[in-house]
Amino acid sequence: MHGTPGARRQIPLEARAYAEAHGIRLIGIDRPGIGSSTSHLYPVLADWAADLEILSDTLGLGALRMVGLSGGGPYALAAAAMLPDRVVSVGVLGGVAPTRGPEAAAGGPINLAVRLAPALSIARVPLGIALTNTIRVIKPLAGPAIDTYAAFQPAGDKKLLGRPEFKAMFLDDLLNGSRFQTSAPLNDLVLFTRDWGFRVADISQPVCWWHGDDDHIVPFSHGQHMISLLPNARFKVIAGESHLGGLGIPREVLGTVMELGVTPLRPIEESRPTGQV
Repeated sequence: MHGTPGARRQIPLEARAYAEAHGIRLIGIDRPGIGSSTSHLYPVLADWAADLEILSDTLGLGALRMVGLSGGGPYALAAAAMLPDRVVSVGVLGGVAPTRGPEAAAGGPINLAVRLAPALSIARVPLGIALTNTIRVIKPLAGPAIDTYAAFQPAGDKKLLGRPEFKAMFLDDLLNGSRFQTSAPLNDLVLFTRDWGFRVADISQPVCWWHGDDDHIVPFSHGQHMISLLPNARFKVIAGESHLGGLGIPREVLGTVMELGVTPLRPIEESRPTGQV
């Protein structure tokens, strides 16, 4: 499950190679309102799992193992909560935490969306159209735009975005994801500021949560908060990395998620020096 913003091609080249080498069917999904996926705002986040079930049946899938980056984290957790007989395990990379109810995490940039939620709910359609048109105008400058964005990021994200294959992945994802519409990020923000429609504490499947200790978008404390709620989880600290750190360790992420549910999960916290897989 891609981040916010993002689309189905937000998958590192190294992850694709690992999947091919290990016989993993790796599937990226455009959320409603991105690419050619029809725009739709679910009443609550949990409702999207019904569409995932239809998609899985259509593709002939059985057991699922979910991976969610940033804004994709809540969707991966929703799948586990609503499809407990189908979702075997979950990996979350710097995922967003709830903003409402007893499981809400305090602080962080997401709280700006909470304050703007009423306006976002009303203006999300025209804002989505404006965002799509803006991206179309700047498409010829997409490469320099990513370079400019990277220049203002923490060292970890700057290093990743400076790698040619990562930059190519993000360009590919941006240009394909915005080819028709770009309302999904706004839909995400609206849903994140509502009750999610399930309780994180009720997820029984094994979850591995990776979080950069220098994350400037989703606070490190939010990852710790989520681990305190999940009954069957492991927390892995990506030392010295920021928000995109999880994309830099795709072999570890895929290997761990495939292993979860097969071998017992020990709820421990692990830390690793920057760059070590």
